[in-house]
Amino acid sequence: MGTAHRILIDTDPGLDDAVGILYALAEPRFAIEGVTAVAGNIGIGTTTRNVGSLLAAMGRADIAYAAGASGPLRGDGIHEEAIHGVDGLGGVTLPAPRAAPDPRGATRFLADQLLSAPEGALTVLALGPLTNLALLSRDAPRAYARIGRIIAMGGTIHEPGNCGPYAEFNMAADPLAAQIVFSGPVPLTLIPLDVTRKLRANPEDLARLAAKGTIAATLSAALIQAYFTDNAERQSRPLHDPCVMLRALEPHLFGTQRMTISVDCETHLGRLVPTADGTPIDVAMTIDAPGALEALWAGLGNQR
Repeated sequence: MGTAHRILIDTDPGLDDAVGILYALAEPRFAIEGVTAVAGNIGIGTTTRNVGSLLAAMGRADIAYAAGASGPLRGDGIHEEAIHGVDGLGGVTLPAPRAAPDPRGATRFLADQLLSAPEGALTVLALGPLTNLALLSRDAPRAYARIGRIIAMGGTIHEPGNCGPYAEFNMAADPLAAQIVFSGPVPLTLIPLDVTRKLRANPEDLARLAAKGTIAATLSAALIQAYFTDNAERQSRPLHDPCVMLRALEPHLFGTQRMTISVDCETHLGRLVPTADGTPIDVAMTIDAPGALEALWAGLGNQR
């Protein structure tokens, strides 16, 4: 096995965020150098606590985590308690955090991590609204520019939105932050609903995952099962955020296209709009869904 991928995770857990984090914690090819929470699916107090609890569940209290933005750069935040539950985890019980959040807060924490690492060494895996990264670019631009790449779940190109007809939740939750990140100096790979809706798990898949018996697999099966609680007729559930982790480790499973896109910050908030000028980004448009599900299940089954 080669050198581990050095990553920072920015997240708003959230059920599918939690599965992605558990996969990253179980996967020895990742070296997680910090986790930052942002308000998104649930408020910042809950997302921060959930990060600490996920680290505790996996016995990784050695990984530092920090609280970030409590709302978007402009306007009011939007939450998804109806999907994720008031605890953000669908009622799945996790242990209490074993360590307190880093007192520096997300911006200073991220800046210090980036400034102490070689330039380009750290990849940021962004699972929620991009507020923390936009604030980092504004308040610590030298550190921000040292990020090797951002891989972010968000947006939609051809698919209908999940936050209104045109927008995906992470983009709609803070469109101004997304536009700042899209137009910034750091290379960006975006994984939109066009891909994430194709990675799906059904009840039979969950039984196969739970049978692996590891902490990460057992918890992930319970978290995904929580999506089915209020809709027993649902045949399968998309796994949005784990696609970010999979793209980092298994890029051959995804096909990307270079696109120049702006983010609507005025009318249809969070809608992605093709534009003639700007900074091109890589957008994942295809996925080997069976291969991706097998890779995800295999990683969650690791005994680390």
